[in-house]
Amino acid sequence: MASVWNKSRLCIALMYLQVLTSQALPQNKFSRFTNDTRISSDWQSTSCNTLTSTWTPQFSAVSYASSLHPGSTLISTTSASGPTTNAAAAPATTQASNSSVISDVAAAGPVATSGDTQAPTTTLTTTTSFTSTTTDVVATITETRNASIAVSDPTATPTTSSPDAAQASTIANNSVGSSAAASPSQGPSSNAPVMSNANTAPTQGPSSNAAVAPSAAATPDPARITQTPTSSVASVAPETQGSVSTSLQTSGNPSVQPFPTRVISSPSSVIDPATLSVTTIVESTTTEGVSAAAPTPPNSSASGSAPAAALSSTTTLTISSSSSFVASSASSGISSVITVAQGAATPSSSPTGSASQDVFNPISTGGIPSNIGSRGDHPVARLGINQNTPIETNKFYANFFLGSQTSPSFTHPYSVAWNKGALSTGSWGLSVSHIDADQRVYGPQQSNIPGNPVKYYVNPLGIQSLIFSATELGGSTVLTTDSLQGASVNVNLSPSASTAKRQSAGKITFPLVQGMGFITAIYSGLQPVLQSGVFFQSVVSTGTVQTGVYKYRITLQDGKNWLLYVAPSNGVDPKMTLVDNMHLQGPSGFNGYIQVAKNPSGTDGEAVYDRSAGVYATSAEVSGFASGTTGTYTHSWTKAGLTNLPLVMFALPHHMQSLSLSTLGSSTNVKLQTTTKGLGTAIVADSWTLVESNLPLDMAFAPWRPTTGSVNSLSATAVQLIHNVAQSEVSEDMNKQTALDSMYFSGKALAKYAQIVYVIHDLAQDDTLAAAGLVKLKNAFSLFVNNQQQYPLVYDTAWKGVVSTGSFATGDSGQDFGNTYYNDHHFHYGYFVYTAAVIGYLDSSWIASNRDWVNMLLRDAANPSTADTMFPFSRSFDWYHGHSFAKGLFESSDSKDEESSSEDAMFAYAMKMWGKIVADPSMEARGNLMLSILARSLQNYFLMESNNTVQPANFIANKATGVLFENKVQHTTYFGDNLEFIEGIHMIPLIPSSTLTRTTNFVTEEWNAYFTDTAVVPASGLQGGWKGILYANLAIINPKASWNFFAASNFDVTSLDGGASRTWYLAYAAGYDGETNG
Repeated sequence: MASVWNKSRLCIALMYLQVLTSQALPQNKFSRFTNDTRISSDWQSTSCNTLTSTWTPQFSAVSYASSLHPGSTLISTTSASGPTTNAAAAPATTQASNSSVISDVAAAGPVATSGDTQAPTTTLTTTTSFTSTTTDVVATITETRNASIAVSDPTATPTTSSPDAAQASTIANNSVGSSAAASPSQGPSSNAPVMSNANTAPTQGPSSNAAVAPSAAATPDPARITQTPTSSVASVAPETQGSVSTSLQTSGNPSVQPFPTRVISSPSSVIDPATLSVTTIVESTTTEGVSAAAPTPPNSSASGSAPAAALSSTTTLTISSSSSFVASSASSGISSVITVAQGAATPSSSPTGSASQDVFNPISTGGIPSNIGSRGDHPVARLGINQNTPIETNKFYANFFLGSQTSPSFTHPYSVAWNKGALSTGSWGLSVSHIDADQRVYGPQQSNIPGNPVKYYVNPLGIQSLIFSATELGGSTVLTTDSLQGASVNVNLSPSASTAKRQSAGKITFPLVQGMGFITAIYSGLQPVLQSGVFFQSVVSTGTVQTGVYKYRITLQDGKNWLLYVAPSNGVDPKMTLVDNMHLQGPSGFNGYIQVAKNPSGTDGEAVYDRSAGVYATSAEVSGFASGTTGTYTHSWTKAGLTNLPLVMFALPHHMQSLSLSTLGSSTNVKLQTTTKGLGTAIVADSWTLVESNLPLDMAFAPWRPTTGSVNSLSATAVQLIHNVAQSEVSEDMNKQTALDSMYFSGKALAKYAQIVYVIHDLAQDDTLAAAGLVKLKNAFSLFVNNQQQYPLVYDTAWKGVVSTGSFATGDSGQDFGNTYYNDHHFHYGYFVYTAAVIGYLDSSWIASNRDWVNMLLRDAANPSTADTMFPFSRSFDWYHGHSFAKGLFESSDSKDEESSSEDAMFAYAMKMWGKIVADPSMEARGNLMLSILARSLQNYFLMESNNTVQPANFIANKATGVLFENKVQHTTYFGDNLEFIEGIHMIPLIPSSTLTRTTNFVTEEWNAYFTDTAVVPASGLQGGWKGILYANLAIINPKASWNFFAASNFDVTSLDGGASRTWYLAYAAGYDGETNG
């Protein structure tokens, strides 16, 4: 209850003060406190006529000292706004009053049952200080009075089974201040800091372990009230170290190398052009007009599949030979008439994208092929999800609906996790953590690698800097999610599992958005409790920053500074009260929202946060256009709260490098460390525009460099050897090597043969041999289009995606690398898309009957539009991070991860080429934009040159990261620790886009560190498929050495993995001038 002041005596004191100083206290110095309700309306309306002016004080700061606990003191100071000087204090006036009732939970004596009240008598001393400016002086008025103390039992078991309520205890709504302990008999804790004047650093208390908090600001703030804990929770120590996991969570990731089995056996049909009678091959060439699709207007939502543009020239080969190949193909029911498109994907002089092209047009909004069945019994339940539309399976927030629901989610720069009654706090709220670089844990140095880089770095978990909770949350609390979108989600905490009770009992909703500057909690009818596992050192109330938004500075026992903003729906001061060193409590039945942000930048940081306090993002959207070689994409956010204010959102390093000038102008000097992506930079804006100015428009199927473009012809010597090798490899039994029990392995094998057929046709220029190989390739591919593979695909109606039935059939979540659980879909399906692009390039008539099946794979892994309600938006590629995440429906304490950055780029490349072949300009442009973004993000986060400034300096000598999680980076793979595995998984497959993502400088540094003859793992001394991969990668910097390796007369075919061919590797090296003019 607010104190009723003796107005006449106070006025006398003030008049006396002015007589002494001949100064007036101007009214406007205190005008910002007109909405404060910690003093009575009677006091607020009081005017004191002084000698020269009228001053109406609007705010009282008070200090309480409990006589029951000597040394337990709460001092509160009110300062006038404006520049602060240290004027001499005026004499104090003392007066007595019996009018106030104060709640003091720390009072000793018999403990009442929960909800009861005792009324012992104690003496409280109240001191109000007004700090002078250059024109004002200090007045100190001290009041001694008796007060009735209301005591609530903090240890009694609440009837609502709410541990958070029991720990926080009940504070009277109108209390100005109190000190509370979890144990009623406990005195000052050995590690609890004592109170200090708000304008000075805390004074060391009686304990040798008391922490001294730094000053909350460079200069005293107007009317700030400082609360510091005078008691602590018994038997609980602050958690500032956390815990780390250095082992790989391998669920869904079997220890299997990424190679399909290579079968070296007699070919199913020997293809020898010499055996094909020339008279049986009829070639006819027709020229057709190119029907270019009309440009799609920006922001259109056209549905369905765009028709393929007619190819300008086709060659029809009718093969009627009686050779064994023809007999084999005829027996399989494949038509012997094939159409070979001439130069269908050859870049024109006017590259696609010269007009502005929306890159997010839907692929289709229709159904999927009818031979794909459906089922709704997915092994992973939709835990707590309140949404019927497609669910994102590979996004940052998936831990909230997986397993225990307690593993963290990383919004960057913060992480959040449901405490669920665990750890030292025992809270049922949502914890907020931020880890600085000096808190990282590093693995052992690897002395065998030049530079001795550490094996891993990991950010500790379980440091609960702040926890949003409520007194009503307890053992029956449930966590649900809704509005699950590509970059945002709503997480809800409700006191009861009962749906009916949830609707009436209130809840806390957390709108989580990637990059958000504040963590925001929206309270509906609950009593807020802000907890800390690190412990509060001090809480300073500084008044309002916007109308109805109340600000507090928080310093934790680890010395870190946080800002708290409270926006009650009714605008009334929430009077957040520090109960003890773990609990900061607000009023019961609270409606409104509370925001927290970590401030690393002192007053400059406060200014940034203050400007946007009260507004928050609720969802995110990405849009983009391509024009010529320039791609532009925009991150924009829907916001709530005080929507007239700008948002604070954090950008990652790759964002900062590509921001438009206008967006860059909104960046600030506030920076916070992210877990695995370097420093995040705060930007004050409601949207960001980013620009990629070098889209790889001219990249096609041939070897390609960013500087020189595609190589479409080779020397005669190179062609001769390539043709000889290709004739043998294309004769292999494609069905046997592609009809496997894994979509991943099958796709890799199909893509290998697609590369061979392409090389034969375009680079070796043997149309006849290419035609024969294409028949076999289409035959092998048709097994999957017809859904007749060992584990057919099925449409999962629970999560809404196309998955392998492998895990349904075997019960093994790791079958096919977890495909059924949405692991690695972009890896698996990208190989099929690439194969389809090659087939469609060589035979345009094939597209119509296969397009929907291929598009289905693309829609599953990379649906570009929410207008397509069959699949979630962009399942794999994360437009905020700039790369994909491979982990699907597996709970992980380190959250999402990616092991193969090169296969990530392969998917974007395959999509680009399929879009080009089927004349889908939006898809092609999207693939180009994704490739450019990937090149930037991979070079910042995954492929570390010596000048990398994003990853830790003691880690970058590893060159490739290994497995990059959201919370740690570990130089390893899921299938082994061999250095050629770790580096090589970021090489495969070697394709035209490899030179875009893997710079010549990076490849040089990596090769010299690991694979030269004098390095730790000489490539020349390796055996098996990794040897071929390393030498193919060498073509990027030393094509001659690469050519010589694959061209050797004694070449060992076992150096090729089942997903690679000697034909392609020779063409790849020759295309970079590995063999020139014989």
